[in-house]
Amino acid sequence: MDETEQGANVSRRAELGTHVDVDLIDESGAGEHLAFDIVPDTQADFAHGFLGVGTPLAQAILGQPAGSVVPYRVGDVEEVRILRVTLEVSTPSTDVEAKRQAVIQQAVAQSEQISDMAFALAVGSKWGDYDPGPTA
Repeated sequence: MDETEQGANVSRRAELGTHVDVDLIDESGAGEHLAFDIVPDTQADFAHGFLGVGTPLAQAILGQPAGSVVPYRVGDVEEVRILRVTLEVSTPSTDVEAKRQAVIQQAVAQSEQISDMAFALAVGSKWGDYDPGPTA
């Protein structure tokens, strides 16, 4: 990285719509490198490199320029060193919000089925057979 590029990098701040490279520094001084794009919470998918703006890590680094070291106490991590901030943001390839809603709907359906089965067992033991309906 040349001097001009480095100077531009230092002045850029972590914000929604930026790509950020950080090191998470633990109590022994060891670092773990992470790279992610800061996105709206509805598009967050950390496993694929998309960190929601409302997460504690994003909140800790928002507004901070590259080169900053900010406190971040989670587990054995004590601070975050912001290595690089760029505008090279990728777009989530799938509709994360739709996937999240589908998972929630499936969990609700399973929960209702378990409740129906528990009720059927309780009623069946007291008053005879009860059929909670077809299972999914």
